[in-house]
Amino acid sequence: MDAGDRPARLAVGVLGAGKVGSVLGAALAQAGHRVVAASGVSDRSQRWAVERLGVQPSRPDEVVAAAELILLTVPDDTLPDLVAGLVATGADLRGKLLAHCSGAYGLAVLEPAALEGALPLALHPVMTFTGRDDDLNRITGISFGVTSPEPLRPIAEALVVEMGGEPVWIADEDRALYHAALANAANHMVTLIAESEDLLQRIGVEHPGRMLGPLLGAALDNVLRLGIGGLTGPVVRGDAGTVRKHVDALILAAPEAADAYVALARLTADRALAAGLLKPEEAERLLDALGGNIWT
Repeated sequence: MDAGDRPARLAVGVLGAGKVGSVLGAALAQAGHRVVAASGVSDRSQRWAVERLGVQPSRPDEVVAAAELILLTVPDDTLPDLVAGLVATGADLRGKLLAHCSGAYGLAVLEPAALEGALPLALHPVMTFTGRDDDLNRITGISFGVTSPEPLRPIAEALVVEMGGEPVWIADEDRALYHAALANAANHMVTLIAESEDLLQRIGVEHPGRMLGPLLGAALDNVLRLGIGGLTGPVVRGDAGTVRKHVDALILAAPEAADAYVALARLTADRALAAGLLKPEEAERLLDALGGNIWT
């Protein structure tokens, strides 16, 4: 990065000093920026403002007045109201960098503030935050989905690099699909694994996590290295009889899980067929076992 691409040392304000805001604010402080103000609704957020960011909790208007870079790290559903509220209260946003950290939103949510002179950025860390103290270490080397007006792109990407992340440019119109891909992988994986642990516990497996851990670790490594080529199991083998037994067992034990299994097996078969890993006649047998059409 050229020296000219680095943002000057900025006065940083955090609106929402929770799991994400307190970590990103601390990361910017480590990079040499100054956290000058932070707000939080919950007792925990207010405590983290003091413990992690070194500032006393302030009102949102005070945060905006004190800062040059303002992080909007609030839940997605409250972000539009927060932006609208800043504008409605007449906060002076002229020339201030206004960065939200939502994956699903792009720049449109910041448009009311941009019309008042704010400089909009979307900087989404691709990481799950637990609230533990080691969250700050976990952002080193992670990707950030970055969206901004083109003139602000060097600043947006430099801020991510300074926080220890890797900026990945996401076009504004692609933000929803970008976030859907992340949620589909990470959030639904948790649901699937928790469901599998419950099913194993039902049949007397005392430590399902211990049983699943090595299998899941190998599966994750395979797909990250090989893509769909790392697929194993009865669907890619064309074992329609085994798949049917799975469906029948799940219908009896957990009907809601059976629906998910069928939907995912169809998607798996469809992708395996397209990749040449599954023969058309095997796909037809799987179609019968799953009771629906896998063809696209």
